[in-house]
Amino acid sequence: MSAEANLEKLNLELPPAPKPAGVYKPCVIVGNMAYLSGHGPLKPDGNLIVGRLGEDMDLEAGYAAARQVGLTLLASIKANLGSLDRVKRVVKALALVRCTDAFDQQPAVVNGFSELFREVFGEECGVGARSAMGTNALPGGIAVEIEVILEIEA
Repeated sequence: MSAEANLEKLNLELPPAPKPAGVYKPCVIVGNMAYLSGHGPLKPDGNLIVGRLGEDMDLEAGYAAARQVGLTLLASIKANLGSLDRVKRVVKALALVRCTDAFDQQPAVVNGFSELFREVFGEECGVGARSAMGTNALPGGIAVEIEVILEIEA
């Protein structure tokens, strides 16, 4: 089944594709690779999910925030590539989780993103290499930021 069909079957609502908040491009295509800049957890109503894991957010809320980042990335992929079906595979994701020094469950938080991409693109194409790191600050106090590198159909 195609990624577009999976998205429809899962009945997922994508937020609007975010506009750059600085001097960068949300997506740069070089040959058959797409590099997506860091995205935050943008909700369909235009608000962001903010908070700090281990302080005012628990693992479940962090997982939901990472999943919302995944939805935001899907919106950017559609906006920049025209269709999710152009994605051949997820190559690499880098995730940053805003958290306290004591919080050490960043990989479990980022599974919210990874499991969504697996659902949409499939096990073989949707699961790539990944890093999940904690940080003390992210822009606007967002809970999670994720960037991805994709192999795409030219």
